[in-house]
Amino acid sequence: MAYLNDNYLKLKAGYLFPEIARRVKAFCEANPEGASRLIRCGIGDVTEPLPPAVVAALHKAVDEMATRETFHGYGPEQGYEWLRSAIAKNDFRDKGIDVADDEVFVSDGSKCDCGNILDVLGSKNKIAISDPVYPVYVDTNVMAGHTGDANAAGAYGKLVYLPCRPSNGFVPEPPKKHVDVVYLCSPNNPTGAAATRDQLTAWVNYARENKTIILFDAAYEAYISDPQIPHSIFEIPGARECAIEFRSFSKNGGFTGVRCAYTVVPKTLLAATKTGEMNPLHPLWNRRSATKFNGVSYIVQRGAEALYSDDGKAQVKALVEHYMGNAAILRAGAKKAGLKVFGGVNAPYIWVRTPKGVTSWEAFDKILGEANVVITPGSGFGSKGEGFFRISSFNSRANAEEVARRLKELKW
Repeated sequence: MAYLNDNYLKLKAGYLFPEIARRVKAFCEANPEGASRLIRCGIGDVTEPLPPAVVAALHKAVDEMATRETFHGYGPEQGYEWLRSAIAKNDFRDKGIDVADDEVFVSDGSKCDCGNILDVLGSKNKIAISDPVYPVYVDTNVMAGHTGDANAAGAYGKLVYLPCRPSNGFVPEPPKKHVDVVYLCSPNNPTGAAATRDQLTAWVNYARENKTIILFDAAYEAYISDPQIPHSIFEIPGARECAIEFRSFSKNGGFTGVRCAYTVVPKTLLAATKTGEMNPLHPLWNRRSATKFNGVSYIVQRGAEALYSDDGKAQVKALVEHYMGNAAILRAGAKKAGLKVFGGVNAPYIWVRTPKGVTSWEAFDKILGEANVVITPGSGFGSKGEGFFRISSFNSRANAEEVARRLKELKW
């Protein structure tokens, strides 16, 4: 008899985005006219073409694969040295942040790494997450058996939930109780909040005092415009002893369909064995990568490298400005509709409070049915997301303007 992983049976309902897709499909089948004018502002997927510098690099790399002399087979599982060096230099050392080339591990996505990191962390860890939260943090821990069962409200007994509300700017404070691992995301998905230096310093201090590991998701750091907001957890003194950072080329370089990201694991980061000995995680993550991953393709890594060229940097800046221009338009539209709006300043997401008495899914259905716009219900991100919904600014300018117009016409 073959046995399954019972932890998968603990997952609540469907993953958020497949449920959105199911409802949108049902709406389109029942309303052909509405389907023809549908605008999607739900899933945070980019819409604009790849930067020209990337396209040129991809073409060149494909041509290299066409001849024996320049063909590339298996590459280093951790990423080619030239890309790891470009990342460490441009994203960290040029900004005064101490990150070595071989502390960078190139992967096919931050979403993957946020789950895969659990391979090198023990099952006894007490894990804290923000609420609301990117669902992958929760679901991958459920799959790994770290959470226990969910209660009637969908909360898992072994997780520590850190509430994010308007009163704390949607940035969680360190808990009074001890936790071993905490997920932080800044700029935050879904709320669009960005943690200040003081807030991150408080977390680093907590982590060092409690021997806690911070799993810091910085996938949206390119959207930070406020010079006082840190782009990396490693800007905070002491973070190299307590943090791992995840970054992605998906939202700055438009790589959602190309797939390339990276994770920084400092060699100075330690965790305890069952007997209490402190061991470095870096060699374990390196071994995990070499065993379970064959690396990102040569072609894609050349495309990622091009983002660090002068032309690539300028083109990334233009992409970010485009999406943040959309965010400003959508923020204004939601405000003119009489809705309370958060986020959309240092992040490409707008977090909107639903009118009194309207649930997140009711708001989803109303906006889909009457405005023919897809948003994301806040309750899909956790219990504290109830009463809110997320609007993504990843779209064309024309669509952003049209969505803002339709939002203003809604009658709540």
